[in-house]
Amino acid sequence: MTLTVPAWVQGTLMPVEKLEAHRRGLRHKAVSVFVLSGDWVLLQRRAAGKYHTPGLWANACCTHPGWDEAPEACARRRLAEELGVEGLPLVHRGQVEYRADVGGGLIEHEVVEIFTAEAPGRIAPDPNPEEVQETRWTTLAELTEEVRRAPARYTPWLRIYLEEHAQDIFGRVPA
Repeated sequence: MTLTVPAWVQGTLMPVEKLEAHRRGLRHKAVSVFVLSGDWVLLQRRAAGKYHTPGLWANACCTHPGWDEAPEACARRRLAEELGVEGLPLVHRGQVEYRADVGGGLIEHEVVEIFTAEAPGRIAPDPNPEEVQETRWTTLAELTEEVRRAPARYTPWLRIYLEEHAQDIFGRVPA
C-alpha cells in the first residue's frame, strides 16, 4: 500500500505519495507526539530500515495523516502502531512548520500538529521493530544537554522542536 499525504502542490492541497513529497520537498501535513511523565520524556530510536534518518533518536512518534484522517486520530493510531501505547489523553500543543534536510536527497517540509500525552509513570512501550529499534526515558534537561553535545544522534525535527518550540510543547524552555 502506498501512503499518500495531504501536500500543497502549486498552492492546492492534494494527495501525494509520501516518498515523493519528501523527494520534492513539498509542504505537507504531519503529526508529532511527545509522551511525558512529569519531567521525563519518552524517546524512540528509529528502526534501521526506515527510509530516512534510520537509527536516530526522535520523540515518541511522528507521522503523516491519511487524506481524510484527523490529526488527533492519526496521533492515537501511530502511538499504538509504533509503540503499542494506547489510552493516553492527548493535548494539542499547536502547529509548527519546518523544512529540514533528512539525508539521501530527501527534504521534510512539514506543517505539524504537535500533541503531548501524559503517562501515569514511565510506562514500558511495546515497540514495533519495523518502526522502532529501542525506546528510553530521559529528563527534558538531560535530553537538551545530549542534543547540544551530540546533535547528529537526533532527528532534525527533534532538534528543531527543542531549539525553537520547547516553550509551546513543554510549557517551558529547558535550561
